[in-house]
Amino acid sequence: MRTFNLLAPEFDHTSERERYQWRGAHVGRALGADQIGARLYELGDGQRSCPYHFHHGIEEWLLVVAGTPLLRTPDGERVLRPGDVLCFPVGSAGGHQVTGPGTVLIVSENRAPDLVEYPDSGKVSMPPSGRTFRNADAVDFWDGE
Repeated sequence: MRTFNLLAPEFDHTSERERYQWRGAHVGRALGADQIGARLYELGDGQRSCPYHFHHGIEEWLLVVAGTPLLRTPDGERVLRPGDVLCFPVGSAGGHQVTGPGTVLIVSENRAPDLVEYPDSGKVSMPPSGRTFRNADAVDFWDGE
């Protein structure tokens, strides 16, 4: 059985995008998991793990490992502390964005289909393909038929 230590992680990917600079570890992959995914993010002050979003097909959990990250949800913003665990349900009520400083573990169901909505930028994405579309480009169901 494989082990991953959250307090001494082996980071395997990074992001250098402005406002989204972090180090990450694919925890689920490191454990050989099939049905549950998990990623560890180390976020610097003011850095975000990803844009504000919510899922239509899966729920996500957040565990604060270290630091005092800022969490944005539909209810507003609040500072978290180590040991805090939250669940983001399916749909707009589960909207969230995490901003550092801190280290967080995000755990999710690892299944499809899913649709991720980004309300700030008016986009939707379809994992695992990663294809992203603007809501403004929507057409009628029968268009082209």
